[in-house]
Amino acid sequence: MRASVLFEQGKPLAVEELELEPPKTGEVAVRMTASGVCHSCLHAADGSWKGVPVPIVLGDEGAGVVTAVGAGVSDLAVGDHVILSWAPTCGRCHYCVIGRPNLCEKRMPGRGVLPDGTSRMALRGRTVYQYGHVATYASSTVVHESCAIRIDPAMPLDRAALIGCSVMTGVGAVLNTARVPAGASMAVWGVGGVGLNVVQGGALVAAHPIIAVDTVAAKLDHATAMGASHAIDASKDDPVAAIRRLTGRGADYTFVAVGATRPVTQALEALAPGGVCVLIGVPETGATIPLDVRPVVTAEREIRGSSYGSARTREDLPMLARLYLAGRLRIDQLINRRYGLEEANEAFRALAAGELARGLIVF
Repeated sequence: MRASVLFEQGKPLAVEELELEPPKTGEVAVRMTASGVCHSCLHAADGSWKGVPVPIVLGDEGAGVVTAVGAGVSDLAVGDHVILSWAPTCGRCHYCVIGRPNLCEKRMPGRGVLPDGTSRMALRGRTVYQYGHVATYASSTVVHESCAIRIDPAMPLDRAALIGCSVMTGVGAVLNTARVPAGASMAVWGVGGVGLNVVQGGALVAAHPIIAVDTVAAKLDHATAMGASHAIDASKDDPVAAIRRLTGRGADYTFVAVGATRPVTQALEALAPGGVCVLIGVPETGATIPLDVRPVVTAEREIRGSSYGSARTREDLPMLARLYLAGRLRIDQLINRRYGLEEANEAFRALAAGELARGLIVF
């Protein structure tokens, strides 16, 4: 199989022919149709996130068709259309049984291996790691069965690819993590691939106003098209003051969908009393913010992390596909560029430059 491989952080990716082992017990092989181009992979590639094992095949957002199943796999069959999830679940640990499978104790973030502690990819006998347990920048991959979520074959697989991370993360932060009620006000810092889905999550639950905050005019235009009622250019205006003018008392919910610290501080300052600030974006390793504890305590403001939109993947990913097929979820509008596998470096450049709502690598 062909894959785009990162051999050293901070250096370009290279397309290589890799050996791919067949699936072992509890695993499936998937022929990839498409992979989204995600900021988490960019951070892994450019060195913002430390400790990424190399060589590694990046990509944590994709969809394809099952081509082989390992021993013990009963819920999937060859020919099934699947979305790949970067969060394996065991169904037995504390977090799985209490209904928070996105925190499954079998997850090994950053290690580049499957739940059994090994990779199925190799280059001339040398282990090649698999980013996010799935490694979607590859023509084929092998994943744990819990990472392959079967969907209606009527769902176009190239659009389904984005449900695997950016759509689930953004929409899920609104529906699952924050549980925003109808009529609540919300503001979103960073309206790239994930932030745009936070916006449309707000539109799904009839939040109002939905305020988009960014420093790139084109992204703000995208956010308005996806359901934002107001747009604030943080390079020109103070977003905290602007949000207070629009809402009167501050936003009921704020979401930070960018990996930077200044927006976190602003999102906390823009909260109404009793409001909830949801952190989605992950800054560079070691990043911290100063926190004035008094207004958090006295006004009962809440800070909450959101990993993968608090996903229950077996339920939520097919549900999002059904919403797309019903015309309730917009994914086509997120995709503004398509790339071949050999163009992964150009896709990263465009992502870093703020040119992409969502880029898609197609096979």
